[in-house]
Amino acid sequence: MMSEPVVLIVVSGSDIASTNQADELLLMHDWLVLDDVEGYRCYSYMNVRMWWLEGGVLKEDHLDTRWEKSTGEVVGEIIFPSRHYASSGKASLTIHPIGTPHVMNEEDLIYGGQVNYSPPPNPRIAAWFNLLCELSEANQSVDGFDISLEVTHHGPVVNCPSLFIETGSTQETWPHKGAAKVLAEVISKGLGLNQEEEIGNWSESKNQGEYVMITLGGGHYAPRGNLVARTKNAWIGHMLANHSLPFEQDEQGNPIRGGAWELSINEAIRSTRVAFPGCKIVASMDKKSFRGWQRQAVRDLMEELNIPLIRSKDYIQLISNGK
Repeated sequence: MMSEPVVLIVVSGSDIASTNQADELLLMHDWLVLDDVEGYRCYSYMNVRMWWLEGGVLKEDHLDTRWEKSTGEVVGEIIFPSRHYASSGKASLTIHPIGTPHVMNEEDLIYGGQVNYSPPPNPRIAAWFNLLCELSEANQSVDGFDISLEVTHHGPVVNCPSLFIETGSTQETWPHKGAAKVLAEVISKGLGLNQEEEIGNWSESKNQGEYVMITLGGGHYAPRGNLVARTKNAWIGHMLANHSLPFEQDEQGNPIRGGAWELSINEAIRSTRVAFPGCKIVASMDKKSFRGWQRQAVRDLMEELNIPLIRSKDYIQLISNGK
């Protein structure tokens, strides 16, 4: 009889923001030390495994299948505690899905990933963002930190639902112990390690037919996602910023069908469906960030795919009514 899938927390040993979160988690619970996997130390608590790699993780592909090959345990999802870099230098705590759906050339995969591929977005993203907001508001040690989702970006390549949970945004804030403690508490509570019910887990039978929103357009810090994720019972899939929707026109000025923008949207939808089996996908577009012909191209594609294109407030109304 096959055992239940495990949750894999992958730690980047060269990243102080990642190791600080891991250290806090180790202090919170009575972890069992496991035999090394691929030469890296590992820990176990309940159905969660922590795998402490030495270097960065953006190009550490296939961690889920590598773990299964070494241990026999199937990985159901991966959590990546990490640092976040931003040129603004603003202190921040962020959560985001991963993938490079818009990248069409291998030489452009600077931060890992695979051409036109996104791992399934972890269904916990919206619920954990809500939890992060609550814990941050109650913890003075992170006063002044921005709390935000980020759009889908970078590697590594895995097949199971994944998310990054990060401290940003500079060398001054990455070691922040208060930030690490808050994020570790999100992970602990979110995975039910405190003996309470886990948060944000999707069940195909329980959640069948519920609406999941993907977002199209806008900036890196996912304002539409942030708005929706603060609503109870929200589910967020992939979020594509403008830079993940590179439009091109033909000589007549029409959008080139089958181009990177369309492939990126199709991949985001495919991957989100994998993460939320039995869901109903809706999409929300940031109209102001597109030109008229681009908006029309998105509308035409959504109509062809039979995916409702709705406003964020309409989605909030849908889930608030329990439909």
